[in-house]
Amino acid sequence: MAIRMDGIATAKTIRDEARRQAQALRKKGVKPRLAIILAGGDPASEIYVKNKLKDCEDCGIIGSLHRLPGDASQDDLLIQIARLNTDAAVHGILLQHPYPPGIDEFSVRSAISPDKDVDSLHPLNAGLIAHDRPHFLPGTPAGILALLDRYEIGAKGKHCVIVNRSHIVGKPMAQMMLARDATVTVCHSRTPDLGAFTRAADILMSAVGKAGLITGDMVKPGAVVIDVGITKRADGKLAGDVVFDDVEPVASYITPVPGGVGPMTRAILMKNTITAAVEATI
Repeated sequence: MAIRMDGIATAKTIRDEARRQAQALRKKGVKPRLAIILAGGDPASEIYVKNKLKDCEDCGIIGSLHRLPGDASQDDLLIQIARLNTDAAVHGILLQHPYPPGIDEFSVRSAISPDKDVDSLHPLNAGLIAHDRPHFLPGTPAGILALLDRYEIGAKGKHCVIVNRSHIVGKPMAQMMLARDATVTVCHSRTPDLGAFTRAADILMSAVGKAGLITGDMVKPGAVVIDVGITKRADGKLAGDVVFDDVEPVASYITPVPGGVGPMTRAILMKNTITAAVEATI
């Protein structure tokens, strides 16, 4: 039976450290601040933002919400980003996904100052990860690494299969696992015979957002299984990509949904905001 990897407890340790650092900064007259831009009223986004603002309060970070209408134009977003870029009191900027229709995601991500890009989506920060010289690490991949470290799960010499190719999770995760000397295979929702790849994984990570995608017969016995996917079922409950009850008896370690990777992603956001505030004082 697999050991459940506790993202809630692990995230708390990261937030506790962020709180201590925030207190030290405040003694120097620096008040860490995270600005969140939310365009529209997507229900899921509202919940995510509410949780992030709660984390800010818990960590001694000032969280400010900047709302734009759901029909906000790209210029509207760029103007708001420019204002926050030049505001010395703001240390981190987060543009909550999804964006309004018609927005060029690359352009708006590129507009955020790399020094305030606590989501690590700016092409400069993404490029630094590829060169093993990261500035900020993106929340979900960095949160996964922190979980692996807590449970003393090494990557060196392991085969890591990542089922996701996004700029937010799959691509930076692959780079970061390569930096730890893992052999990495990247798959996605259109990979033919996905199970042929996942059964070869010592460490399997799935972030497709398709409930029931990974079943027990697709997992190598003793594999570490990291479930990043999250889907709301018809009954209102949350489900991951992994069929938990099916995979738990096969794996050696597994993350639950909820309570696994999700809290880690938000905790890394707090850590990155504190890092940005520290750097702003140098």
